[in-house]
Amino acid sequence: MFSELPSVNHLSLVITQATAPAFLLGAVVGLISVLINRLERILDRSRTLNALDRSIAPDLKADLPRLERRAGLINSAIVFAISSGVTTILLMVVAFGFAFLGLAHERGVALLFVLSVGLFGASLTQFLREVQMALQKIDLIS
Repeated sequence: MFSELPSVNHLSLVITQATAPAFLLGAVVGLISVLINRLERILDRSRTLNALDRSIAPDLKADLPRLERRAGLINSAIVFAISSGVTTILLMVVAFGFAFLGLAHERGVALLFVLSVGLFGASLTQFLREVQMALQKIDLIS
């Protein structure tokens, strides 16, 4: 089965080609960290508002539906970002697996890379929508 292992030059080429996906994976991890931090702040604010007496702060409690929509946008951004990361990892596994087996991998890897970047872009788009929603109304309690 492994009588003809790939050459060092071929594996070196695959490692070189894995550089861009590795940087993308780093960006995805950084974005996920920012998104989770933002979601935690939204949830903390929601808990604070829920704990208030409605008669004391009716205007503040009216902000809860907006916070729920913002949390939904961040949640979908996290799903897209994680999907992008998983696709990027799959891309790297496919590239090395096919190279090790001596099979052509360029088209499949290119397709996975486009999918991964598209999912990353979708995540950024959802994040932008949440940021715009957050800036529509200045929060009264930080």
